[in-house]
Amino acid sequence: MARFDFAKALAKRTNSIHTQRAYYRWVDRYLVDFAGFIPSKGPVRARRMAMLTVSTLERHLTERKLFNWLQRLMEENQSRQALDQARAAIVTLSELFYEAGHMDHNMLISIQDIHVPKVEHKAVPERLLSVEDMQRLANTMISMAGSENQRLRNAVIVNLLWGLALRRDEISALRWRDVMLRDGKPSLMVNDEPLEMSRSLLVALDQWRRALPGGSHGPNPDTPLLRRIWKGGRIARDGLSPDGVWLTIHQAAAHAGLGAVTPDDLRRSVAAQIYQQTGSVEEVNKLLRHRSLVITERFLARIGYSVEPTNKENIAKPKTSEF
Repeated sequence: MARFDFAKALAKRTNSIHTQRAYYRWVDRYLVDFAGFIPSKGPVRARRMAMLTVSTLERHLTERKLFNWLQRLMEENQSRQALDQARAAIVTLSELFYEAGHMDHNMLISIQDIHVPKVEHKAVPERLLSVEDMQRLANTMISMAGSENQRLRNAVIVNLLWGLALRRDEISALRWRDVMLRDGKPSLMVNDEPLEMSRSLLVALDQWRRALPGGSHGPNPDTPLLRRIWKGGRIARDGLSPDGVWLTIHQAAAHAGLGAVTPDDLRRSVAAQIYQQTGSVEEVNKLLRHRSLVITERFLARIGYSVEPTNKENIAKPKTSEF
C-alpha cells in the first residue's frame, strides 16, 4: 500500500514547529470528517502524518470536499483565523501531494481556487472588562481550583492571558521547549517570536513544573506546557486544548458573577488597559504582535478609542464612557 510522508514534505516547506503542529491538527480533522479516521493527538498524530495512505488522499482531496468542509467549520462558528489556517493546511497538503506525483494538476488548481467562506460579523458588541473585573476574574480562576495542581496550572494561564495577551490556541500549542533564555532574558517562544517573561510568570511556571511528573530532570521538552487536570487533581498526559482554555475562563467568569467572558474579551481588555495607561499605539502593537501600527490603530478604533494616525504619542481618549 503506497504511503505519503506529509511530515517529511512539510518540514521542507516550513521549519516552524507551530505551523507544522497546526497543519497536522487540521489535516487530522479533515481525515476524521471524510475518511472516518479516529481523532489522534501528539506523537500518534505525528506518526499518522508520516504514513498517510495515497489512495485515501486521492479519494478525499477534492475541491468539493474542501468547500463543504470549510462551510461546516464556519457553521461551527470557527474564527476567520482558524478557517484561513484550515484551508492553508489542506491546500499545502494538496500541493505537496502534487509535487510527489500523486495528484493531477487540474485538481490541484481547483483546490487552490477554493476560498474561505465569508464569515459574518457577530451582532453582539465586543466586551471590555474593567480593571476591577479583570482582577476579580484572575483571583477566581485561582481560588475556584478544585486541587493544588489545578491552582498551579491556572496561575500560569492567568499570567499568559493577563501578561502576554496570548490567544487560546497559542496557549494550547506551547511546549516546554518554548521556554528558553534569549539574549540572557527568560523568554517564551510564541509563533517563532520570543516574548520576554515577567517574574510572576517565571514563578508560576517554576511552581507548575515542580508539580509535573519527571523527577529532577523536569518535563520532556516536547510535552505540552499546560495539561488537563482530572477531577481528583491528577495531572493528565494530554495537553490543555483551546476549548479547555475557553472553558476555564467561562467557568471562572460564572463563579465571579461576570457573565459570559471569552479569551478574546480578555485580550481586548488587556490591550485597552495598556492603552489607557500609556496612550501608546506602539505598546499595544507590541503586546498584540500585530504586523503593523495601522492594524493596531484599527483595532483600537473598533473597541472604542479615538486614535490620530499621524501622532504616535496619543493619549487614550475613549469615544464612550462604557469602559
